[in-house]
This record gives sequence, C-alpha cells and structure tokens, in this order.
Amino acid sequence: MKKGLSAQSLFVLALALCLVSSTSQAVEILGWQRLPLAVPLVVGQERIVFVDRNVRVGVPGSVGERLRIQSAGGTLYLRANDVIPPTRLQLQDVESGALILLDIAAEPAREGQAPLEPVRIVEDETSKHDGQADTATDKFSKTPARRETPLSVVLIRYAAQNLYAPLRTVEPVAGIGRVNLRRDLMLDTLLPILPVRARALAAWRLEEEWVTAVRLTNTKPYWLDLDPRALQGDFVAASFQHPTLGPAGQSNDTTVVYLVTRGHGLAESLMPAIAPIDASVNLPAGESNAR
Repeated sequence: MKKGLSAQSLFVLALALCLVSSTSQAVEILGWQRLPLAVPLVVGQERIVFVDRNVRVGVPGSVGERLRIQSAGGTLYLRANDVIPPTRLQLQDVESGALILLDIAAEPAREGQAPLEPVRIVEDETSKHDGQADTATDKFSKTPARRETPLSVVLIRYAAQNLYAPLRTVEPVAGIGRVNLRRDLMLDTLLPILPVRARALAAWRLEEEWVTAVRLTNTKPYWLDLDPRALQGDFVAASFQHPTLGPAGQSNDTTVVYLVTRGHGLAESLMPAIAPIDASVNLPAGESNAR
C-alpha cells in the first residue's frame, strides 16, 4: 500500500507551485495598425517589449540618459531612470525597413502599484500595405498587379535611404528583404580602369531583382569622374551616390554605387578575373619568347 505524502513533501510542493505562479505573468497584446502604441513606463522598473523581429530603435536626443534600451533577439528591454514626458520611439525592422511607433512616458511608481506586465506587439493584416506598390493578386488571377515604379528604382531608393537617410525618413516597402552578402567578395573587375578600392556593404531583394551597395574609395591624389559605362558586369541598372570622388585622404574620397541584378546576386554578375598569361608555357621545344 502506498504511503501518503509527508508534511515536508507537501510543503515543498506548495512552495514550488507558489514559485511557478509568481514567475508566470500575463502579457499585454498590442496590435500595430499604423497608429502609435502607448507603452507606459515606471521609473526604476524594466518593461519588456516582444517585437519578434530584428529592429533598431530611434530615440529622440531629448531623452538622453533617462532611458536605457537593450535589444536582443526581437525583444526590447526598456528602463526609465527618471521621469520622461510623452515621447515617441521608432522601431525599424532591419530587413524590411517597416516602422512601428511607440509612445512612451515614465512616471514614478505609486504606492502599492503592481509591476507593469510585458508587451507583445503583433502586426495587423491591414498594416502590411505600404501604399507604394500593389502586390495583391486578384481572386480570379495569379498575376500580381503592375507596379507603378520599376523594381530597380524602388531598390536603389530603398538602399540609398538605408545608408544615408535618417532613420525616421526611411520608407517601408512591402516585399523587400535583406539578403546575405559575402564579405570576401572580390571586386577587382568591377571598375578596372579606375584606381578605386571596392567593398560590398549590403544587399536587398525585391521579387526577382537584387540591389547591392558597394563602397568605392579613391586611391589616388586627384579627382575621379564616375561613369556607369565603366562598370564591368551583368547589371540591370547602376547608380552612383555621388558623380565624382575626391583625392585620397579627403572626406569626399568615398561614395557608394548601387548595382541592380536580376535572378541572382552580385557575385554571379561580375566579370571573371583573368589570370596573367605565362607565354613560356607550352612552347615547342627549342623555341623561346625572344625575337
């Protein structure tokens, strides 16, 4: 016959249940519908915001050291160190560029006030339309609606905004995603007639086209004119951020070229490097290169 639980075992079980119930906490669900989401804070308390996407946070300079923000794996940790008046934060999806707006305000804790629960932000279906390109399909047709702006223009504009424009001005575009880029990609054949050093920075894809941003740096002490016709490779479109490069060592010796490719990335569109020819190889016996 089995013995019942001892008093000590019951105490341990009750303690475990209390610990489980104390660590479980409700999560407030906020639906993003292009309207700013209110996320109040309490001074000295950390509030967790689950975004479930890799985001970067734009914070007004007026907030200063009063707000500590940490981001890890799609989760934000917000802690107000002092009272903060109503302030708007911008969360930008690193891959798509889409923005989520948070209205925060931090007040001192009231006596007996319970800790604020975590927040989870979910995207409403109606917020996914970017207003720039209608990619919806008709219920009787599988053909996407035609874009008013060519893909190459959309991609180049988006890439330029991500590299040069302030965070708040980056326009989200539905369907654009960040793609992996080989950091060791050799670009010696890209502009062989110009003394520039090229390095790939980032790449994005929209439907069947890719755009790759490549940084160009002048290596000579004189000005260089940049002409898209000097680019070597299989490109749909190309655009320079600046038309010229200043002498090496000056602040204007560097710019970016945006290269659009179709069906594949930049690596597959470059001209192959040609190895130097050793004329002494495979010569008939008794012959040399001397004339």
